[in-house]
Amino acid sequence: MSERFKFLSWLKPRRAKAPKSDFSEAFRARYESFQELLASNKELLKIITDLEEKLRGQQIFGMSYVRTQVARATFHTLRMIRSLNALSAQKYPHLFDAFERINTRVKEEVLVRKETSQARLTLPYSSVTKEMVDTVGGKSANLGEVLNRVGLPVPEGFAITTAAYDLFLARNELVDEIQKRKMELDPKDPESFNLAGEDIQRLIITAPVPEELREAILESYEQMIRRVPQEVSRGGRPRISMRSSAIGEDSDLSFAGQYLSLLNVSHDKIVQTYVFIIGSLFTPRAISYRLNMGIRDEDVAMSVACLRMVDSVASGIVYSRHPFNLLQDNVIITAVWGLGPYAVDGVITPDSYTVAKDSTFAILETKVSHKPVQLASDPDGGLIEIPVPEDLRDAPCLSSEQIRLLADYAARLEKHYGCPQDMEWALDRDGTILVLQTRPLRLESRGAEQEARTIPELSQYPLLVPDGAVASPGVGFGKAFLVRSEEDLVDFPDGAVLVAKHSSPKYVVVMNKASAIVTDSGSVTGHMASVAREFGIPAILDAKVATSSIPGGTEITVDGYSGRVYQGKVQELLSLQIPRESHMKGTPVYETLKRVSEWIVPLRLFDPKSPEFTPEHCKSIHDIMRFVHESSYTEMFRISDHVSETTGGAAKLEAPIPLDLYVIDLGGGLKESAAGRNRIKVNQVTSIPFCAVLKGMLHEDLRYHRPRPVHLSGFLSVMSEQMLTPAYSGAERFGDRSYAVISDKYLNFSSRVGYHYGVLDSYCGRTISNNYITFSFKGGAADDIRRSRRARAIAKILDALDFVVEVVADRVDARFQKHEAQIIEDRLDQIGRLLQFTRQMDMLMDSDMSVALMAEAFLQGDYQLEAGGRKESSR
Repeated sequence: MSERFKFLSWLKPRRAKAPKSDFSEAFRARYESFQELLASNKELLKIITDLEEKLRGQQIFGMSYVRTQVARATFHTLRMIRSLNALSAQKYPHLFDAFERINTRVKEEVLVRKETSQARLTLPYSSVTKEMVDTVGGKSANLGEVLNRVGLPVPEGFAITTAAYDLFLARNELVDEIQKRKMELDPKDPESFNLAGEDIQRLIITAPVPEELREAILESYEQMIRRVPQEVSRGGRPRISMRSSAIGEDSDLSFAGQYLSLLNVSHDKIVQTYVFIIGSLFTPRAISYRLNMGIRDEDVAMSVACLRMVDSVASGIVYSRHPFNLLQDNVIITAVWGLGPYAVDGVITPDSYTVAKDSTFAILETKVSHKPVQLASDPDGGLIEIPVPEDLRDAPCLSSEQIRLLADYAARLEKHYGCPQDMEWALDRDGTILVLQTRPLRLESRGAEQEARTIPELSQYPLLVPDGAVASPGVGFGKAFLVRSEEDLVDFPDGAVLVAKHSSPKYVVVMNKASAIVTDSGSVTGHMASVAREFGIPAILDAKVATSSIPGGTEITVDGYSGRVYQGKVQELLSLQIPRESHMKGTPVYETLKRVSEWIVPLRLFDPKSPEFTPEHCKSIHDIMRFVHESSYTEMFRISDHVSETTGGAAKLEAPIPLDLYVIDLGGGLKESAAGRNRIKVNQVTSIPFCAVLKGMLHEDLRYHRPRPVHLSGFLSVMSEQMLTPAYSGAERFGDRSYAVISDKYLNFSSRVGYHYGVLDSYCGRTISNNYITFSFKGGAADDIRRSRRARAIAKILDALDFVVEVVADRVDARFQKHEAQIIEDRLDQIGRLLQFTRQMDMLMDSDMSVALMAEAFLQGDYQLEAGGRKESSR
């Protein structure tokens, strides 16, 4: 059978056989599988991004992190594969084979390095280093590193290890009991998480602490006291702060503040407080998060950091460089009286000091704020707010010597870790400055709503792109090279900046040459963004005006921190290209992650048209993810074929459009007032993409109150084709009933009118990487030549609207993806207009000149074809 007839047999409508309830459930199940697939795609992109961040070697992590990320990647990959097979009636079984090949290699790499068993229940910080993150968690591992390898003072204390947590569960036989409670969880019932979480926490809190663990904790506390005799001499046994240091808490795997930390704990409550903290591992929120993220409980354990409670005179934060303005490589110090939470939480405006990061540590700027209250330790336990003495409220918290010492600490930490640091500090009653915590200073990509910019605008240089989304940080310089098609990549010169309308993983072929990438559209969580980070290439996406404002061949500087592009060479920014030393590279755990990531992170499947775009050619988790994500669009697009098989389960839309249109709501696509009705009105539709299409179809200039101008020859051609062509030919008449399958963010619109057939499939939500439009159009009542002209005119219009378009004979296929919801809605509006505009186009396609004329008329808003294509566009 020819391709032409295959397509037509696919289009041919059939009568309904399924009952209404079965019909609705079938569609709902498909859509739920699609949503699951998109959710796992989003999480896998996060996992890959986090792996890329860890591979920079500037953050501490352990084997538990590696195992957890592998487990999460496995979970979400399998869920994507299962969802795609559910969408497609099990068309992709070979994906399981591809996954198994990759997963076998990943498991081999994870087992390459086996950890030595750590039996000690507590460890003093004098024995802790960064390599012990699996034993004491990220917080304690950092403190031990600061003390023992950087040589800076930290509060006396000790870590209660993960071995203690394992002992507690084992002695009380809680592992099986916890698993039993978890078996009662229903992912669709939030109350089941509340019941299970409360039950598990009750089991933990009421369980006795093994005697050897109790003794180990109290003995470590007594040893701490012996190391701080001055505290005892001041009248009492020192209190401690007890902070959760769970495995994985130092990464993106747990919500900030999810686990319990308590300050100013008295010695008689230490053991019970420890039990409370490990119990917080099983809050309903924590259980739900791990379940949905594919994190196994056996890869999660709780360590607790126990530190002498510092009776702070003052405290605050130090950034080893400016947190927003990367051009200002100075140390920034903030300080408040009393304990630090008031500085961290913004309750009190702190004093701020700017210090030069050189051998002099000169104080460049001092700002002293009014500080009426402070946070202090309550003698009865916990914290209390007290007034600051009158004479100190407007006084600086730090002396010049203390400011310079803090700046020195920050510089030493940055040098040791190889990246800017965010350090918490406290000044005790003896005048000693102590480091409470340090971590990499995160310079996140700013959102549209953020006013603070990573780097201020440099007004002395012409600004070509004012505001793009940072997908991969850094600075690039070179001549702009505009890429309009795949063929342009062949001539891409070394050191150029790639400028294009759309982001595409196909650009990987020149990433070893490019100094930066800038595109008008694209998602920072998309596949190309991930590849750019893997290559370490600065990339700005969603710049909107790049291709129109950057002339080809112009020298430009790409600021991959603030999302701007300047004309010319910006030396101030190029100084930020200095590479930094890695902190973790060379360690056994880093090398293990590097080997594992080779089977997860790289993307090799780029072109869906390639004969190698198959499950058999998937070499990494990222390849499988790309294949599944791409294939899911195709499968959802084919939902129209299933619609054509039934007439049940749909409500007729009453609207002034020339379609017999029925709507099927998968959930959230209609107002509650429309539930169960056989007929609905336009104002009862809530589906975002469907509303956009209807807006276009109901455009006032497209409500035909009078016939279009028709050429007699065109009319006769159409009539003769209908009368003389056999029913099985390309002029087959389609069923008159059209369908829209909708949800709040999804639309599949099958339009069958006379001899024309169109299918529109779209998802429009907040996540840019999930948003897409696919559109296919075929048919016509005229001869082959006129239908071909019609197809070319539609393609010309869609190409001008930035769709990727293919035309074969009288069929048009187009795709538009990874744009903000507002832009997706605009293009859906245009397609709604196009569907109306093209209804009687066959009769008008009397010459090749009509292709350009029809396209120009539409793009300029001349829908009535009266102004010769000169009417002002309403786009």
